[in-house]
Amino acid sequence: MKHIRLLSCLLLLALCFSSGSVQPKAMAAEKNKYESTSIMRGPATKREIALTFDDAPDDIFTPKILDILKEKEVKATFFLVGYRIEKYPDIARRIVREGHAVGNHSYNHPNFLNMQDADFQKQITRTDELIRSLTGSAPTIVRPPYGNISNRQMEWLAGSKRIVVAWDVDSLDWKGLEAEEVASNILPNVSPGSIVLQHSGTGDGGDLSGTVHALPTVIDDLRKKGFKLVTVQDMLGIP
Repeated sequence: MKHIRLLSCLLLLALCFSSGSVQPKAMAAEKNKYESTSIMRGPATKREIALTFDDAPDDIFTPKILDILKEKEVKATFFLVGYRIEKYPDIARRIVREGHAVGNHSYNHPNFLNMQDADFQKQITRTDELIRSLTGSAPTIVRPPYGNISNRQMEWLAGSKRIVVAWDVDSLDWKGLEAEEVASNILPNVSPGSIVLQHSGTGDGGDLSGTVHALPTVIDDLRKKGFKLVTVQDMLGIP
């Protein structure tokens, strides 16, 4: 039983390994083992929602999302990809300058499950240094691409005192959905403590216009329902 898929661990409280399923006692033991290392949502005791954006920065959609967040006076969490920081340094600096929180989303967005330990660790440390150049310190939070991470990789991150941040609400915006579809994937599914997955960067030919056009509606609707929009770090009370 070699690999954990992070979302299975967090959402189903079960570990899906390459050799099969895990019995309930083993599942409980693994959950407890990584309870302080991985989270999919914040506490349900406060009416707070964390909007998160993966694959930042890019030069098309990230600036538009930043414009909306600035106009609405919302602080969000951006999970940065290392090579994109190098490619769009001014936009990365803008994210930090405007008060948003950042996390590590790898250097070039690989599937961690296919990587040797040394290569995985380099993905994290290389991006750490790029983020350190923006903020003055390495980020506390990490989001694995595709939500995939192995047992050994989780152990290494735990030893580095990192928190692996998943999500409990997925906008599915990477599919190029229309604004109405993006909003309908978010708004009916949030609850106090929800962490919402969206994207602010995409590859060639990708279209996040739905996210851009849905974002004002999402923000306004959540506020009407009495939710406070916070960063992941503020929600969890971590640096």
